[in-house]
Amino acid sequence: MTTTMNNTKRKKILMLHGSSDLYGGSKILLITVGILIKNGYSVFVVLDENGPLVAELEKSNAEVIISELGILRRQYMSIKGLMNRVFALKAARSKLIKLVKSNDINIIYSNTTSVLVGCYVAKATKLKHILHVHEIIKNPAFFTKFIAWHLNMFADKVIVVSEEVKKHWEKYVNPSKISVVYNGLNYDTFFNSKATLRDELDLNNGEILIGMVGRVNLWKGQSYFLKMASILAEKYKNLKFVMAGDAFPGYEYLYEQLQLIIKEEQLEDAVYQLGYRTDIPNILKSLDVFVLPSIEPDPLPTVVLEAMASSKPVVATAHGGALEMVVDKVTGIHIPWDNAAAAVDKLTSIIENKDMRITMGEKGRQRVQEKFSYDQYEKNILQLLKSV
Repeated sequence: MTTTMNNTKRKKILMLHGSSDLYGGSKILLITVGILIKNGYSVFVVLDENGPLVAELEKSNAEVIISELGILRRQYMSIKGLMNRVFALKAARSKLIKLVKSNDINIIYSNTTSVLVGCYVAKATKLKHILHVHEIIKNPAFFTKFIAWHLNMFADKVIVVSEEVKKHWEKYVNPSKISVVYNGLNYDTFFNSKATLRDELDLNNGEILIGMVGRVNLWKGQSYFLKMASILAEKYKNLKFVMAGDAFPGYEYLYEQLQLIIKEEQLEDAVYQLGYRTDIPNILKSLDVFVLPSIEPDPLPTVVLEAMASSKPVVATAHGGALEMVVDKVTGIHIPWDNAAAAVDKLTSIIENKDMRITMGEKGRQRVQEKFSYDQYEKNILQLLKSV
């Protein structure tokens, strides 16, 4: 789908993003940039750090700039940390205002709530500001209200990625500003991928492979996944488990803790920690069951869409956007996020029934094509941009 833009005043957009990885929020940014360039926008992307996202953005002909953005993260939730951010935000604001003026930028687009500098730049330059919210932030309470105040004061439009995210933020933010836009991907890579991980791990045909993909963080649930794996490994001797994803900066110690849990639970022969991988389609295609074990609400996890596109049944903790993505007992199973034994009981049915796994995977693939398509995402993003 290609849209011709008649309003040339809205052809230059500055997009701000706080990381340069290739996980969920960054993938959606990359897709959005591609859509905008295809539809006549000149796109300038400022990233807080260098990383694999840079090369991908440059392939799309976006102008990419690496510059400190004063990103807010949990590690700065102290008096000293917040003072550090104040000075970083002030410096970033000054640089971005110059960038806006020198390039005749028309719209500012902040991707994720960690990039608050866009609020201040939009205010200073009197430009329209779109804030794409990928997060459900509940704690600490003062920080939730701090972010909500910025959404109310400095955003002309707030894009949220699911109804669950909307439900959370509309308690604090003017609902008229909020629009739900489901993420949509181009699934061709996942439809056509090859399953080579089983050969890499030297698994036999009788072994069932259960896996998760996610950056190691406090709430992504890797330790919860291992709790389930420990119980399952005792019950079924033909199960193997894989965990793909490196540690979020500042949380490297969590990766080491996971290694200790694997050793303490004597799971060395059952669990494979793959670390950072670039062949996620291969990994997903190789699984028999995909698990999303997030212990806090995951707004709309992109990896669930990828797993469904790979025709895999998705076992997801029953909160956040997964409730809208995974149809319980149809495309997968909802499990509790705080009771590993109960979660394992629910998992038993698909572990023991190969036909059920295949049927759920097929229905999941149909669902992403119908409800979370690239074409629908493109249409919704372009309509929203026209409305500001």
